[in-house]
Amino acid sequence: MTSGSGGALLGLIALVVVLSFIAPNFLTGRNMLNIVDQITVLGILALGATAVIITGGIDLSVGAVLGLSTMVLGWLSHQGGWPMWASMIAAVAVGAAAGALNGIGVTVAKLPPFIATLAMLSIARGLANLITDGQQIVGYPEWFFLLSSDRLAGFLSVTTLLLIALYVLGGLFLRYRASGRALYAIGGGAEVARLAGIKVKRVTASVYVAAGALAGVGGIVLATRLDSSQPTAGTGYELDVIAAVVIGGASLTGGVGRVTGTIIGVLLIGVLRNGLNLLGVSPFIQQIVIGTVIAVAVMADVLRRRS
Repeated sequence: MTSGSGGALLGLIALVVVLSFIAPNFLTGRNMLNIVDQITVLGILALGATAVIITGGIDLSVGAVLGLSTMVLGWLSHQGGWPMWASMIAAVAVGAAAGALNGIGVTVAKLPPFIATLAMLSIARGLANLITDGQQIVGYPEWFFLLSSDRLAGFLSVTTLLLIALYVLGGLFLRYRASGRALYAIGGGAEVARLAGIKVKRVTASVYVAAGALAGVGGIVLATRLDSSQPTAGTGYELDVIAAVVIGGASLTGGVGRVTGTIIGVLLIGVLRNGLNLLGVSPFIQQIVIGTVIAVAVMADVLRRRS
């Protein structure tokens, strides 16, 4: 475990201890399961963002792509007459296509990742609203809703098990696959990686495709939780995603990051939001707190690199 993720783990433990004393009903089994359910979407998005940030990039579009994917899911299944399984595949495919455009913008058009993904944020959000003229789509089959509401053996839902499986696969990919280790080489120095024989453009583009596809998966999971598709879904998620990844020890300059650190960062954000909700803190104050956490995490990253 990196020093950054180790510090995040200590911070998470300290936060849990404090909230267990000051927040009503925080340290209960039911609330712990609620936190796990609440972080599922954020965790899925953060997994893709971890790979992007390791390469030295950034993806500001994940929340908007999630919104677009969930609207595609709803429109195809409700108005398009598609079966749910086909609509789910299409939602993931739309997310991957948006990620591919991000990747092309970064690798072919040579746009800074910030600009390329900021443009996609605007495009995807506009398309999400255009599909139904800004109206939400309500009502999915009962089995679809139960994917996130029915706990297997009274413990974990199907969507939570999906999150766990994705993190296990992501961790194995980054640690044991040559293409996974190539992400660190690119983040450490793209030109050096190219001279070492790594196809930098192809690998970088594929990372954005994966992040987009995971945003599509996140859109499906959110639809199961809300039993609806909303064009505003995912608004502001990009900030929580970046915060979770950086808190988990990844460096915004690239070359550093682990999925174990990311899930700790995701849990810290989830526990913080849950505790603030239990304490009755205004959502506006919560935004200020999360913004402060991002600033502190980035400053800690800068200090780690200097030392």
